[in-house]
Amino acid sequence: MSTSTAPPDPTPEEIKAAKEKEQAEQSALPYKWSQTLEEVDLTVSVPSGTRGRDLIVDIKLTGLKVALKGKEPLFEGTLYKPIHLDDSTWSLSDSTLEIHLDKSNKKEWWPHVLTHHPKIDVSKIQPENSKLSDLDGETRGMVEKMMYDQRQKEMGLPTSDEQKKMDMLKKFQDQHPEMDFSKAKINM
Repeated sequence: MSTSTAPPDPTPEEIKAAKEKEQAEQSALPYKWSQTLEEVDLTVSVPSGTRGRDLIVDIKLTGLKVALKGKEPLFEGTLYKPIHLDDSTWSLSDSTLEIHLDKSNKKEWWPHVLTHHPKIDVSKIQPENSKLSDLDGETRGMVEKMMYDQRQKEMGLPTSDEQKKMDMLKKFQDQHPEMDFSKAKINM
């Protein structure tokens, strides 16, 4: 009989060291990047005086290449996940190239932009708060129902599903007064 034990939680020193290592790896990249669940934005410093026609910015479904014409690429590689090409863009302002990538899967965080670059710990990402009005109708309805049911439980009252069952029984009782419902039970 074997028993497995979970690895011990990391010490504060190990957490700090891992965070410093991640920050060092990210600052060594040839770009800075940020993300939401829907998109990834990169900023790349280019030499002063660089114009759009001096750049090669090749955005593909699963790849990205950025280079100054006639020079080795600043970076290129395979994207972590596919993107929507039609909604991904780039622009040049002063000596900063900005690249906007629209994620195909809008329900996950990317641990890195290009697969050969160091990863970040996506479990530490604190997502921005969203509003119910930001959600599509079906999702919003589901979240509102969950919130209602939670409030009902906290007050010791029936959830929406339990209330529906009780209402159905009451209606059935009203339609069949000749039946004895004194021992009827509702499984909740």
